[in-house]
Amino acid sequence: MSNRVLSIYGKLANKPAGKWLFSKLICFKAPYFAGIAPRMVSLEPGRGEATIAHRRAVTNHLSTVHAIALCNLAEFVGGLTTDVSIPASMRWIPRGMTVEYLKKAVGTMRAVATPEETPRESPEGYALPVRVDVTDPQGETVFRARIAMWVSPRRP
Repeated sequence: MSNRVLSIYGKLANKPAGKWLFSKLICFKAPYFAGIAPRMVSLEPGRGEATIAHRRAVTNHLSTVHAIALCNLAEFVGGLTTDVSIPASMRWIPRGMTVEYLKKAVGTMRAVATPEETPRESPEGYALPVRVDVTDPQGETVFRARIAMWVSPRRP
């Protein structure tokens, strides 16, 4: 799957509205993410970047971006980054997420995901922590997540 996702991204990324279309395709495959309307900025093995706009649908009663919208953004970009980073013989699933809300989230949120270890091929499953930092338009970190990804061999 990782080669397939990266191949699709590579074909679309440099075309007009290509990153928008890629993001829509991911939301079609995983509809839950459509609620935050994420947009991929970049995607490569070892690093992914995505944004969400501050709009009414993701706003809480304080007029800031809702904490769970930030969690969804982290899982969106963390999952895609994991997918394109692991060997094609492996698969992944999130097992948990630890988050820190550092300050009020106002404006377009930018999330950057990076695996904390080098993904590898293995005959057994292993934990792969993925760090996601979310910043506001001023570049200040407003949210941080550590996603516990479980990477295991694909079934034959």
